[in-house]
Amino acid sequence: MADRLDDFQKFRADLNEEILGCGHLGIKRFFALDHQAYEPGPLPVKTKELLGLTASMVLRCDDCITYHLVRCGEVGWTRDEIIDALNVALIVGGSITIPHVRRAFARMRDIPGLQP
Repeated sequence: MADRLDDFQKFRADLNEEILGCGHLGIKRFFALDHQAYEPGPLPVKTKELLGLTASMVLRCDDCITYHLVRCGEVGWTRDEIIDALNVALIVGGSITIPHVRRAFARMRDIPGLQP
C-alpha cells in the first residue's frame, strides 16, 4: 500500500496545483481558509490535526483521513493515540464508519511511526 500512499500524495499535490492555478478567486480563498485553520492558534497544530482526523472519519472522507493520518504522524501523534481518536470517531459516527476505520488501520501501515 506504500506505493498507493505515494500515488495519493502526488495526485493531491498535482491537482491542488492545477486547481489553484485556474485563477478562480473563490476556490483560492477556500483553500487559503482551509490552510489557515490548521495554523498555530489557541489550539496547537498537533491538536488541530487530530481534530481534522476525527472529523474526517465521522464525515467518511477517505482522502481526508489519509491526509490527516499522514499529518498526525508528522506532528508526533503515536499509533495508540490515533487509535484512541479513531475510537471517538467510531462512537460519534456509528457503525457506518467501520469501513473507514479499517482503511485507516491499513493506511497507518504505510506511515512512518504509525506501523503496528
